[in-house]
Order: sequence, then structure tokens, then C-alpha cells
Amino acid sequence: MRYDDVTVGQSAEYVRTVTEGDLVRFAEVTGDVNPLHLDEAAAQTTMFKGRIAHGMLNAGFVSAVIGTRLPGFGCVYVSQALHFRRPVRIGDTITTRCEVVERLPKRQLRLATTCSNQLGKVVTDGEAIVLMPEAMG
Repeated sequence: MRYDDVTVGQSAEYVRTVTEGDLVRFAEVTGDVNPLHLDEAAAQTTMFKGRIAHGMLNAGFVSAVIGTRLPGFGCVYVSQALHFRRPVRIGDTITTRCEVVERLPKRQLRLATTCSNQLGKVVTDGEAIVLMPEAMG
């Protein structure tokens, strides 16, 4: 996709059901082994009353949309703002949506980013600025 082909309102989605393995692998890769994510007994003592997914796992879902769907191959993050609205639990199905809200100078785009659960409730939202390369494959 070329920058000139991108229009305001254009969007793309990625859907994933969060698994136990996702939390374990995310912890292994990032080093975030907070018991809130990995130890049910410890997590039961928190305000969440059970394990929740790493908030940044949702950010990874946003990255998946940006890097593979909209705008896709070759684009890079300039910035990402996130607001964590609700916890995500094992078994939740997260729909991540990115929508172009503004075309900026120098081949940059402002995207609204939203992750919602299977009940349609927003769990994470924010905005990203991405830079598109001169030419994309």
C-alpha cells in the first residue's frame, strides 16, 4: 500500500482469543513474570480476583494490525498512546481495530487503536502515529 492510497476512515482488524500459552510466552519474551499474570492463587488476592493478561499484549495486537494489515509491510511506529480500560482474561476474544483518522505530513498517519472483548467492551484504546516508507510492497 502506498501513502497516496490511504484514506481517512480506512480500517483493519485482528481477532485473537487469549490463551494461557500467550501469557506464558509473553512473560518469557519480555521478562514480565508478575504473578498477577501467571499465578492464579496470588492473583486471587488482587483487586482483579484472578489472573489477567499483560496490558502490553494488547499493544502487540495493535502492532499486528499495523505491521500486517493497515498500513502493512514496511511501516514503522513513531508513537503509541494507550489507555487500559478493563482487564483481559484467559479465554477472552479480543478484536483489535485500527482506523486512519488523519493523514499527516511526511508520509505519517494518525490511527485510532481499539481493542474490544467478546462483549463489545473496550479493554484498551489509544492512538498511534506510523510512518510509511517511500514505497511499500
